[in-house]
Amino acid sequence: VQLQESGPGLVKPSQTLSLTCTVSGASIATGLYYWNWLRQPPGKGLEWLGAIGFSGSTYYNPSLKSRNSISRDTSKNQFTLQLNSVTPFGTAVDHCARGPFYGLDSEDDYDYWRQGTQVTVSS
Repeated sequence: VQLQESGPGLVKPSQTLSLTCTVSGASIATGLYYWNWLRQPPGKGLEWLGAIGFSGSTYYNPSLKSRNSISRDTSKNQFTLQLNSVTPFGTAVDHCARGPFYGLDSEDDYDYWRQGTQVTVSS
Protein backbone atom coordinates (compact mmCIF):
# COMPACT_ATOMS: atom_id res chain seq x y z
CA VAL A 1 0.00 0.00 0.00
CA GLN A 2 1.32 3.41 -0.91
CA LEU A 3 0.00 6.84 -0.03
CA GLN A 4 0.93 9.90 -2.06
CA GLU A 5 0.14 13.33 -0.72
CA SER A 6 -0.38 16.41 -2.85
CA GLY A 7 -1.12 20.01 -2.01
CA PRO A 8 0.34 23.50 -1.88
CA GLY A 9 3.50 24.20 0.03
CA LEU A 10 2.39 27.71 0.87
CA VAL A 11 -0.97 29.25 1.70
CA LYS A 12 -1.95 32.67 2.98
CA PRO A 13 -3.64 33.29 6.33
CA SER A 14 -7.44 33.00 6.26
CA GLN A 15 -7.32 30.89 3.09
CA THR A 16 -8.48 27.29 2.81
CA LEU A 17 -5.81 24.61 2.67
CA SER A 18 -6.67 21.54 0.61
CA LEU A 19 -4.56 18.37 0.73
CA THR A 20 -5.20 15.15 -1.16
CA CYS A 21 -3.90 11.68 -0.40
CA THR A 22 -3.93 9.24 -3.31
CA VAL A 23 -3.85 5.59 -2.33
CA SER A 24 -2.53 2.70 -4.40
CA GLY A 25 -2.48 -0.98 -3.51
CA ALA A 26 -5.69 -0.88 -1.47
CA SER A 27 -9.18 0.53 -1.83
CA ILE A 28 -10.27 3.27 0.55
CA ALA A 29 -13.83 1.94 0.33
CA THR A 30 -13.20 -1.62 1.47
CA GLY A 31 -11.60 -3.28 4.45
CA LEU A 32 -12.02 -2.25 8.06
CA TYR A 33 -9.67 0.70 7.89
CA TYR A 34 -9.72 4.41 8.56
CA TRP A 35 -7.90 6.93 6.44
CA ASN A 36 -6.46 9.64 8.64
CA TRP A 37 -4.91 13.09 8.51
CA LEU A 38 -2.40 14.26 11.09
CA ARG A 39 -0.10 17.24 11.34
CA GLN A 40 3.01 18.22 13.24
CA PRO A 41 3.84 21.90 13.79
CA PRO A 42 7.53 22.78 14.10
CA GLY A 43 8.86 21.73 17.48
CA LYS A 44 5.60 20.10 18.56
CA GLY A 45 4.06 16.65 18.62
CA LEU A 46 1.66 15.01 16.21
CA GLU A 47 -1.94 16.17 16.21
CA TRP A 48 -4.72 14.04 14.77
CA LEU A 49 -7.00 16.12 12.54
CA GLY A 50 -9.62 13.71 11.31
CA ALA A 51 -10.39 10.57 9.36
CA ILE A 52 -12.74 9.01 6.86
CA GLY A 53 -13.78 5.43 7.23
CA PHE A 54 -14.27 2.71 4.64
CA SER A 55 -18.02 3.45 4.68
CA GLY A 56 -17.47 7.16 4.07
CA SER A 57 -18.21 8.24 7.63
CA THR A 58 -16.06 11.11 8.85
CA TYR A 59 -14.52 11.81 12.24
CA TYR A 60 -12.90 15.02 13.42
CA ASN A 61 -10.77 16.32 16.25
CA PRO A 62 -13.29 18.27 18.34
CA SER A 63 -10.67 20.74 19.50
CA LEU A 64 -10.37 22.16 15.98
CA LYS A 65 -13.82 23.77 16.15
CA SER A 66 -15.24 22.37 12.92
CA ARG A 67 -12.62 23.97 10.69
CA ASN A 68 -11.85 20.65 9.05
CA SER A 69 -13.63 18.80 6.30
CA ILE A 70 -12.67 15.42 4.90
CA SER A 71 -14.10 13.96 1.71
CA ARG A 72 -13.23 11.21 -0.69
CA ASP A 73 -13.35 10.29 -4.37
CA THR A 74 -13.57 6.53 -4.59
CA SER A 75 -13.21 6.59 -8.39
CA LYS A 76 -9.72 8.07 -7.92
CA ASN A 77 -9.06 6.28 -4.60
CA GLN A 78 -8.30 9.59 -2.96
CA PHE A 79 -9.28 11.35 0.24
CA THR A 80 -9.00 15.07 0.78
CA LEU A 81 -8.62 17.32 3.79
CA GLN A 82 -9.77 20.92 3.79
CA LEU A 83 -8.67 23.23 6.57
CA ASN A 84 -10.59 26.48 6.61
CA SER A 85 -9.34 29.85 7.78
CA VAL A 86 -5.74 28.81 8.35
CA THR A 87 -3.58 30.96 10.58
CA PRO A 88 0.20 31.49 10.67
CA PHE A 89 0.19 29.06 13.60
CA GLY A 90 -1.04 26.47 11.10
CA THR A 91 2.41 25.92 9.59
CA ALA A 92 3.10 22.21 9.92
CA VAL A 93 4.03 18.97 8.22
CA ASP A 94 0.86 17.14 7.24
CA HIS A 95 0.61 13.37 7.01
CA CYS A 96 -1.94 10.93 5.68
CA ALA A 97 -2.10 7.44 7.12
CA ARG A 98 -4.11 4.23 7.22
CA GLY A 99 -4.97 2.45 10.40
CA PRO A 100 -7.49 0.12 12.06
CA PHE A 101 -8.58 2.99 14.31
CA TYR A 102 -8.91 6.75 14.19
CA GLY A 103 -8.12 9.52 16.62
CA LEU A 104 -4.61 8.37 17.53
CA ASP A 105 -1.56 10.61 17.44
CA SER A 106 1.43 8.29 17.16
CA GLU A 107 2.96 7.10 13.91
CA ASP A 108 3.20 3.62 15.44
CA ASP A 109 -0.62 3.43 15.56
CA TYR A 110 -0.85 3.36 11.77
CA ASP A 111 0.18 0.56 9.43
CA TYR A 112 0.76 2.76 6.39
CA TRP A 113 2.02 6.28 6.78
CA ARG A 114 2.95 9.01 4.36
CA GLN A 115 5.71 11.33 5.48
CA GLY A 116 4.28 14.60 4.27
CA THR A 117 5.83 17.88 3.30
CA GLN A 118 5.64 21.12 5.18
CA VAL A 119 2.79 23.47 4.47
CA THR A 120 3.68 27.05 5.40
CA VAL A 121 1.02 29.59 6.26
CA SER A 122 2.34 33.05 5.52
CA SER A 123 1.33 36.23 3.76
